[in-house]
Amino acid sequence: MRTSPFDGGCSALTLETADGRHLFGRNYDFNRIASGTVVTSAPAGTVYRAREGGQARASRHAVLGMALCAPGMGPLFYEGGNDAGLMGAQLYFRGYARYASAPRPGTEPLQPPALVTHLLSSCATVREALALLRTEHTLVDWPLLGTTPPLHWIFADKTGACAALEPEEGELRAYESDIGVLTNSPPYPWQRTNLLNYAGLRARDHGPVRFGAEEIAPCFSGSGLQGLPGDFSSPSRFVRLCALKHLTPGAPNEEAGVSRLFHLLQSAAFPLGAAEVGEPGEALAIDEGVVPYDYTVYSSVFCAESGRYYWTTYENQRVQFADGRRLWQGGEMRQFDLGRAPDFLCRE
Repeated sequence: MRTSPFDGGCSALTLETADGRHLFGRNYDFNRIASGTVVTSAPAGTVYRAREGGQARASRHAVLGMALCAPGMGPLFYEGGNDAGLMGAQLYFRGYARYASAPRPGTEPLQPPALVTHLLSSCATVREALALLRTEHTLVDWPLLGTTPPLHWIFADKTGACAALEPEEGELRAYESDIGVLTNSPPYPWQRTNLLNYAGLRARDHGPVRFGAEEIAPCFSGSGLQGLPGDFSSPSRFVRLCALKHLTPGAPNEEAGVSRLFHLLQSAAFPLGAAEVGEPGEALAIDEGVVPYDYTVYSSVFCAESGRYYWTTYENQRVQFADGRRLWQGGEMRQFDLGRAPDFLCRE
């Protein structure tokens, strides 16, 4: 039985193309979505808050991604990227997220759902984001919109740097790594070590197999990845994405890279009905479309160089995109519906 309204899944990963484009993708896996969640373009100077009732801030960087505009807070981005090429996302971290009860001396409190917005609005690189968190802020266990969700985060930038951030025992721990994959619990160090159990995975098929004097020739392809976990648990998705990402041939450009990244995300996507949650959990006032299954509500990809944000939804697999470089020039916030209605192209 679900004990928290925030026990969903989610997967995120990075990909670099042959011509040096840096892509960041994520699946949003849950059994609902907050009403008012839209693709949001926020220009530099957008006013937001890092905590409820805190000081109003004006963003240094323009941001584009999926967000909920919360009263008194401004946009709360689930994931996205900014005009400097910093990209990031929040994912659920059930059973392990432990925030501080009060800020450290000399630091300002930061509520977990505002972390993506604050870092993308303030920082240009992963290194700058980590320095800001270490020196100026403490993640605090203060409810926002009626709850404190258990979260952890992954950030990447156009230098290729990547880091996972996890709040454990009141401390925010940063794991810098070029693996570029994050799912959910257990913590990142366990997920990384668990990859050793799959050291034999490879792209090339195995050859004939001998049993005594008899040799059996292969009659199918794909045997090199025998043992690759196929379920939808967080450890299995982590292994699957790591293996497939690092076996994927280099895409020549952004368009090919985005296409390949969506295919990778689909390998970890939840089909409706595959992950029954029993009790769907307590619905918050902002929730809509609650069902008794976790499923991939949407998938998204951001390109650090072009500033484009691409997305698909469970119902509509046609890739849509918003162009940050063009939108940010307008100087005003723009929002776009997810376009979840099925959209099929008839060729005549």
